[in-house]
Amino acid sequence: MAERSTAAVDVADNGGDEPPTAEADEAAADGTAEAGDPKAARHERPGGGHADQESPSVTPDLHSGHKLAERYRLEECVTRLDGFSSWRAVDEKLRRAVGVHLLPADHPRARSVLAAARSSALLGDPRFVQVLDAVEENDLVYVVHEWLPDATELTALLAAGPLEAHDAYQLVSQVSQAMAAAHREGLAHLRLTPGAVLRSSTGQYRIRGLAVNAALRGITAEQPLRTDTEAIGALLYAALTRRWPYEDDAYGLSGLPKDLGLIPPDQVRAGVHRGLSELAMRALANDGATASRQEQPCTTPDELARAVAAMPRVLPPEPTFTAPPEYQRTTYQQGTYGRQPIQTSSTTQPVVAPPPPLQSRTGKALKWVVSALLIAALGLGSWQLAETVLDRRNDSGEPAPTQTTDDGEDKKAAEPSKPVSIVDARDYDPQGSDGSEKPASISNAYDGDPSTYWNTDGYFSAAFGNLKEGVGIVLDLGEVKQVGNVEVSFLGGSTSAELRTSEASSVPQAPRSFSTVAQGSGTKVSLKPDKPVRARYVLVWLTELPLSSDDGRYRGKVSDIKITS
Repeated sequence: MAERSTAAVDVADNGGDEPPTAEADEAAADGTAEAGDPKAARHERPGGGHADQESPSVTPDLHSGHKLAERYRLEECVTRLDGFSSWRAVDEKLRRAVGVHLLPADHPRARSVLAAARSSALLGDPRFVQVLDAVEENDLVYVVHEWLPDATELTALLAAGPLEAHDAYQLVSQVSQAMAAAHREGLAHLRLTPGAVLRSSTGQYRIRGLAVNAALRGITAEQPLRTDTEAIGALLYAALTRRWPYEDDAYGLSGLPKDLGLIPPDQVRAGVHRGLSELAMRALANDGATASRQEQPCTTPDELARAVAAMPRVLPPEPTFTAPPEYQRTTYQQGTYGRQPIQTSSTTQPVVAPPPPLQSRTGKALKWVVSALLIAALGLGSWQLAETVLDRRNDSGEPAPTQTTDDGEDKKAAEPSKPVSIVDARDYDPQGSDGSEKPASISNAYDGDPSTYWNTDGYFSAAFGNLKEGVGIVLDLGEVKQVGNVEVSFLGGSTSAELRTSEASSVPQAPRSFSTVAQGSGTKVSLKPDKPVRARYVLVWLTELPLSSDDGRYRGKVSDIKITS
């Protein structure tokens, strides 16, 4: 589902002739309803803050086809609210779709929107929808951001029903870690609603509108850490129950029954994961969740991310396989001669199979005797020939041939292994949002200098914060070669890794497209297959990381890789 799905309604043109749409309701929930609307105030609880009450300026009359900076061509207006408009546009220079927020330069929030957009752009975290440009030009202020046509927003996902436990676990894990990183840089969201969270086609969650959505609506919060944490708890609650954790309906979700207060998700819907239910309540403790819980509330995204990492990992459901249909017998009886049809009358006549062709016992015996004589003659002749060749070579001073065992295997002396040259290498992170992880230092992993290294990002647990199965380095040998052993040196502590290989002509897109041939753990790991394999691409796939003493995160460091045949 394209990004257009959020608030795709032109409020100015509605005119009251048509009934309010779900998008219009969400616009009210975004804090853009008229002042004094109690519905807007009720829906604003997870976002905190308040809307700016100053009279907004009038957005200039723009139309499809208008160009900004002779580069961004406006295509379709998806929102026009509270003095600003949002558009789907095309960056003609880079030939890609983008999103654009537009305000008049004299709008009371124009300066704060510019400041928020520029701060968000400096973060550069791929878990957020990136701000690409923030400009004041003539009488306009506009913010250009990524457009993700293959992503689906959480509102649409929940319209189909609650999420599976694994999907809800990934949602709270990824969103809490992303917001923890943003708050460390002094950035808050304050508008973290189901419409602000997108899931890409690869299963990664992206957050849009960091700082900018709140600035557009004039929303502030006295305690931004608690506000964003409660918002994440509300998202998790909605993902588990498909209910909004407050009395009023919002974002296409029904609210909780009145006068019951905030009840745990596992009491709202049967079958909810107990650990995730408890986690949602800990995040929502800011809003007066039940005081009888023994666990401490989470008041910051960082605390929530650590709580997610500390709980047992929620695995995806096992795939279901359809049983093959039962074997259908043909219209011919099995084992009959000449494929005679089955009798359909009440008295089935037995079918007598013809006798096998006659063969005398003398003929059988004669055949076995002749075969035995031939085998004996061949064996004797081979032995005499080998003995003759051996004698001749010994007389001439030539080295004797290798001996052969009964099973035909040569007893050759072990040949010394030879180093295999590495033509190129790249970091390999197919489950990451941008497919790469620290590409700048990749050459340090195989430069022969143990003091230099390539490292991964920092995670909240040894299992990559439960965000992905692993990351690694793909080594290109230039052509298919024999690989007998791959020796990997790690820094920072014991690291678990697998050796995966591929003979393909290009790097496989998925880790499972490689063949896993060896695994091990330690600070110096010898990844040696049971027998030499042939490969062009060699993947050193890290599966478990050590705890880093630098910042308390889990991080892998590869200082050297050597390949031998």
